[in-house]
Amino acid sequence: MRRREFIVTLAGGVAAAWPFTVRAQQADRIRRIGLLTGTRAEDPDNKARFAAFEQALQQLGWTPSRNVRIDYRFSGGDATTSRKLAEELVALAPDVIVSTGGFSTASVLQATHTVPVVFAHVPDPVGSGFVDSLSQPGRNASGFMQFEYGLSGKWLELLKEIAPGLTRAMVLWDSAIPAGIGQFAIIQAAATSAGVDLKPVNLSDPGEIERAITAFARSPNGGLIVTASALSAVHRDLIIALAARHKLPAVYYERFFVTGGGLISYGANFVDQFRAAAGYVDRILKGEKPADLPVQAPTKYELVINLKTAKALGLTIPPSVLARAGEVIE
Repeated sequence: MRRREFIVTLAGGVAAAWPFTVRAQQADRIRRIGLLTGTRAEDPDNKARFAAFEQALQQLGWTPSRNVRIDYRFSGGDATTSRKLAEELVALAPDVIVSTGGFSTASVLQATHTVPVVFAHVPDPVGSGFVDSLSQPGRNASGFMQFEYGLSGKWLELLKEIAPGLTRAMVLWDSAIPAGIGQFAIIQAAATSAGVDLKPVNLSDPGEIERAITAFARSPNGGLIVTASALSAVHRDLIIALAARHKLPAVYYERFFVTGGGLISYGANFVDQFRAAAGYVDRILKGEKPADLPVQAPTKYELVINLKTAKALGLTIPPSVLARAGEVIE
């Protein structure tokens, strides 16, 4: 073989091998996932959610510390902290960021318009400006809805079913987020037709929560509705304790309130959404774009009842409500 032919042959061989080398390097690279939640690090329910997320990732071939790294951040319901942590995660140059709730998702999408984002537990991603539409998100984010706003009216209906004499309801909400405003609007419409007077109380100040519930409980025929937000999760122990102390029936949006001593909840399963989020993360890590992944709504909602709490409140849960329960805590 002449020298020129040898050089051409060698160059061609290198060029042919190059794509395989690049692919091998990409396959071996440890991918990075950022995760921002509005809860506190010590929140006991995080363990089950994150375990489900990591287990689902492993089933898809992504093992933490082997080929993927997950950076967890917890804002504890504080807006300033949430924005700071979102910027911190973006600075780590992750391949994808997972955000939970509208509170955290807003912080992440303010920090980046390019890093792919998978959200979970977001009540209204279109109204919040996170996506263009549910079927075609069109931007750098997609994920899983927490519920349709119409579900909020069901909480008042449920409260009336378990406490037929109810004429007043305190609504604990976060007025600073679109989801809080949307949930309250639906509850307000339902209250008007049901003849129930509403008392909205903002969740931002635990001292105000205690003062407001204590004052509210001085009059009869009242109950509580706890709407979905990072702040309601942060203050849940206080809310559950106050409802028990003042013997107020309360309806919550998620199971963990009821397992923690609350009366009744109706909503989507958060652990299931973390499993689903892992599926979207996998698809993004393999090259798909959030803009092409439709936002998914829950396919089922679960009703959870704590009969021990009902007994302590002097309530008898109607058989029609018990028959619909997916879980009953004795």
